[in-house]
Amino acid sequence: MSCDLTQGRQRPCKDSVGGIKAVYFINYGTTDVTYDGSNADEIDGLGSGLSAYRYDLKGNSNLEQTINSSTDTGGTFFEQVLTLVLPKLTLKDHKEIKLLSFGRPHIIVKDNNDNYFYVGNEHGADVTGGTISTGSAMGDLSGYNLTLSAQERQPANFISVSAETDTELTLGDSSTITVVPGVASDVDVDDDPSGIPGGGN
Repeated sequence: MSCDLTQGRQRPCKDSVGGIKAVYFINYGTTDVTYDGSNADEIDGLGSGLSAYRYDLKGNSNLEQTINSSTDTGGTFFEQVLTLVLPKLTLKDHKEIKLLSFGRPHIIVKDNNDNYFYVGNEHGADVTGGTISTGSAMGDLSGYNLTLSAQERQPANFISVSAETDTELTLGDSSTITVVPGVASDVDVDDDPSGIPGGGN
Protein backbone atom coordinates (compact mmCIF):
# COMPACT_ATOMS: atom_id res chain seq x y z
CA MET A 1 0.00 0.00 0.00
CA SER A 2 1.13 3.58 -0.63
CA CYS A 3 0.66 4.43 3.06
CA ASP A 4 3.12 1.80 4.34
CA LEU A 5 6.21 3.18 6.10
CA THR A 6 9.53 2.98 4.25
CA GLN A 7 12.21 3.86 6.84
CA GLY A 8 12.99 4.60 10.47
CA ARG A 9 14.42 7.70 12.11
CA GLN A 10 17.47 8.13 14.30
CA ARG A 11 17.84 10.83 16.91
CA PRO A 12 19.44 13.80 15.08
CA CYS A 13 22.33 16.03 16.18
CA LYS A 14 21.44 19.06 18.30
CA ASP A 15 22.34 21.60 15.62
CA SER A 16 18.89 22.85 14.57
CA VAL A 17 17.51 26.30 15.40
CA GLY A 18 14.08 27.89 15.14
CA GLY A 19 12.86 30.92 13.27
CA ILE A 20 12.42 32.26 9.75
CA LYS A 21 14.85 34.41 7.72
CA ALA A 22 12.61 35.40 4.82
CA VAL A 23 9.46 34.67 2.87
CA TYR A 24 8.96 34.96 -0.88
CA PHE A 25 5.44 35.65 -2.16
CA ILE A 26 4.53 34.39 -5.65
CA ASN A 27 1.21 35.41 -7.20
CA TYR A 28 -1.30 32.56 -7.26
CA GLY A 29 -1.69 30.49 -10.41
CA THR A 30 1.60 31.52 -12.04
CA THR A 31 3.61 28.41 -11.10
CA ASP A 32 4.14 25.06 -12.81
CA VAL A 33 5.38 22.74 -10.07
CA THR A 34 7.75 19.86 -10.88
CA TYR A 35 9.15 17.38 -8.40
CA ASP A 36 12.51 15.70 -7.92
CA GLY A 37 12.28 12.45 -9.89
CA SER A 38 13.43 10.36 -6.94
CA ASN A 39 11.48 12.22 -4.25
CA ALA A 40 7.92 13.40 -4.76
CA ASP A 41 8.12 15.35 -1.47
CA GLU A 42 10.75 17.78 -2.78
CA ILE A 43 9.89 20.42 -5.38
CA ASP A 44 12.54 20.78 -8.07
CA GLY A 45 11.09 23.63 -10.13
CA LEU A 46 8.22 26.13 -10.31
CA GLY A 47 8.22 26.97 -14.01
CA SER A 48 9.66 29.93 -15.88
CA GLY A 49 9.15 33.67 -15.91
CA LEU A 50 8.26 33.92 -12.23
CA SER A 51 8.69 36.86 -9.88
CA ALA A 52 8.85 36.51 -6.10
CA TYR A 53 8.49 39.34 -3.62
CA ARG A 54 10.85 38.93 -0.67
CA TYR A 55 10.06 40.02 2.87
CA ASP A 56 13.06 39.87 5.23
CA LEU A 57 12.25 38.72 8.75
CA LYS A 58 13.76 38.59 12.19
CA GLY A 59 12.15 37.72 15.49
CA ASN A 60 8.81 36.08 16.16
CA SER A 61 7.65 34.97 12.70
CA ASN A 62 7.05 31.24 12.32
CA LEU A 63 5.52 28.42 10.27
CA GLU A 64 3.37 25.86 12.09
CA GLN A 65 1.73 22.87 10.41
CA THR A 66 -1.12 20.93 11.99
CA ILE A 67 -1.97 17.39 10.92
CA ASN A 68 -5.74 16.85 10.64
CA SER A 69 -6.56 13.17 10.25
CA SER A 70 -9.89 11.41 10.80
CA THR A 71 -10.67 7.70 10.93
CA ASP A 72 -14.37 8.58 10.56
CA THR A 73 -13.99 10.32 7.22
CA GLY A 74 -10.86 8.47 6.11
CA GLY A 75 -9.22 11.77 5.21
CA THR A 76 -6.08 13.69 6.13
CA PHE A 77 -5.05 17.23 5.37
CA PHE A 78 -2.38 19.61 6.62
CA GLU A 79 -3.11 23.08 7.95
CA GLN A 80 -0.14 25.34 7.14
CA VAL A 81 -0.16 28.53 9.24
CA LEU A 82 2.43 31.24 8.66
CA THR A 83 2.64 34.05 11.23
CA LEU A 84 4.55 37.18 10.19
CA VAL A 85 5.63 40.04 12.41
CA LEU A 86 6.57 43.08 10.30
CA PRO A 87 7.81 46.06 12.34
CA LYS A 88 7.14 49.64 11.22
CA LEU A 89 4.11 51.12 9.48
CA THR A 90 4.67 52.63 6.03
CA LEU A 91 2.43 53.88 3.25
CA LYS A 92 3.86 51.42 0.72
CA ASP A 93 3.47 48.48 3.11
CA HIS A 94 -0.17 49.45 3.71
CA LYS A 95 -0.85 49.02 0.00
CA GLU A 96 0.98 45.68 -0.24
CA ILE A 97 -0.67 44.27 2.90
CA LYS A 98 -4.05 45.17 1.40
CA LEU A 99 -3.18 43.37 -1.86
CA LEU A 100 -1.82 40.40 0.09
CA SER A 101 -5.11 40.19 2.00
CA PHE A 102 -7.14 40.25 -1.23
CA GLY A 103 -5.06 37.52 -2.92
CA ARG A 104 -3.91 33.98 -2.10
CA PRO A 105 -0.24 33.69 -2.99
CA HIS A 106 2.09 30.74 -2.97
CA ILE A 107 4.87 31.27 -0.43
CA ILE A 108 8.47 30.10 -0.21
CA VAL A 109 9.58 30.12 3.43
CA LYS A 110 13.30 30.15 4.27
CA ASP A 111 14.05 29.12 7.83
CA ASN A 112 17.13 29.77 9.97
CA ASN A 113 18.52 26.34 9.04
CA ASP A 114 18.46 27.38 5.35
CA ASN A 115 15.63 24.99 4.55
CA TYR A 116 13.10 26.20 1.99
CA PHE A 117 9.42 25.20 2.23
CA TYR A 118 6.60 25.79 -0.25
CA VAL A 119 3.35 26.88 1.44
CA GLY A 120 0.04 26.78 -0.41
CA ASN A 121 1.22 24.51 -3.22
CA GLU A 122 -2.18 23.70 -4.73
CA HIS A 123 -4.58 26.22 -3.24
CA GLY A 124 -2.45 29.18 -2.24
CA ALA A 125 -2.43 30.81 1.19
CA ASP A 126 -5.05 33.24 2.49
CA VAL A 127 -4.59 36.00 5.01
CA THR A 128 -6.97 34.81 7.74
CA GLY A 129 -6.24 37.41 10.39
CA GLY A 130 -3.84 39.92 11.78
CA THR A 131 -3.46 43.43 13.09
CA ILE A 132 -2.12 46.79 11.97
CA SER A 133 -1.05 48.37 15.20
CA THR A 134 0.67 51.53 16.46
CA GLY A 135 1.21 49.96 19.88
CA SER A 136 0.56 51.72 23.19
CA ALA A 137 3.87 51.93 25.03
CA MET A 138 7.21 52.99 23.56
CA GLY A 139 8.41 49.36 23.52
CA ASP A 140 5.31 47.96 21.76
CA LEU A 141 5.22 46.79 18.16
CA SER A 142 4.30 49.48 15.68
CA GLY A 143 3.72 47.41 12.58
CA TYR A 144 1.88 44.47 11.06
CA ASN A 145 1.09 41.06 12.51
CA LEU A 146 -0.30 38.73 9.83
CA THR A 147 -1.60 35.18 9.82
CA LEU A 148 -1.71 33.28 6.51
CA SER A 149 -3.28 29.84 6.27
CA ALA A 150 -3.33 27.09 3.67
CA GLN A 151 -5.04 23.71 3.66
CA GLU A 152 -3.19 21.16 1.57
CA ARG A 153 -3.05 17.40 0.99
CA GLN A 154 0.64 17.35 1.97
CA PRO A 155 2.83 19.19 4.45
CA ALA A 156 4.61 22.19 2.96
CA ASN A 157 7.03 20.59 0.51
CA PHE A 158 10.75 21.10 0.80
CA ILE A 159 11.89 23.05 -2.25
CA SER A 160 15.33 22.65 -3.81
CA VAL A 161 17.18 26.00 -4.02
CA SER A 162 20.70 25.66 -5.38
CA ALA A 163 21.66 29.36 -5.29
CA GLU A 164 20.26 32.57 -3.86
CA THR A 165 21.20 36.19 -4.55
CA ASP A 166 19.51 39.45 -3.69
CA THR A 167 17.67 39.41 -7.03
CA GLU A 168 17.40 35.74 -8.02
CA LEU A 169 16.62 32.23 -6.77
CA THR A 170 17.99 29.27 -8.72
CA LEU A 171 16.05 26.06 -8.18
CA GLY A 172 17.15 22.43 -8.42
CA ASP A 173 16.12 22.12 -12.07
CA SER A 174 18.33 25.17 -12.88
CA SER A 175 15.32 27.41 -13.52
CA THR A 176 15.41 30.87 -11.96
CA ILE A 177 12.94 33.11 -10.17
CA THR A 178 13.36 36.88 -10.32
CA VAL A 179 13.38 38.23 -6.77
CA VAL A 180 11.95 41.66 -6.03
CA PRO A 181 13.57 42.66 -2.73
CA GLY A 182 12.45 45.40 -0.40
CA VAL A 183 13.97 48.87 -0.71
CA ALA A 184 15.82 50.13 2.35
CA SER A 185 14.65 53.70 1.85
CA ASP A 186 11.05 52.52 2.18
CA VAL A 187 11.57 51.62 5.85
CA ASP A 188 14.80 53.30 6.99
CA VAL A 189 14.35 57.00 7.65
CA ASP A 190 16.72 59.42 9.31
CA ASP A 191 16.23 60.96 12.72
CA ASP A 192 15.84 64.49 11.44
CA PRO A 193 13.52 66.16 13.98
CA SER A 194 12.85 69.25 11.84
CA GLY A 195 9.35 68.13 10.89
CA ILE A 196 8.26 67.41 14.47
CA PRO A 197 6.20 70.20 16.08
CA GLY A 198 7.77 71.37 19.32
CA GLY A 199 6.30 72.17 22.71
CA GLY A 200 2.99 71.29 24.22
CA ASN A 201 4.09 67.96 25.71
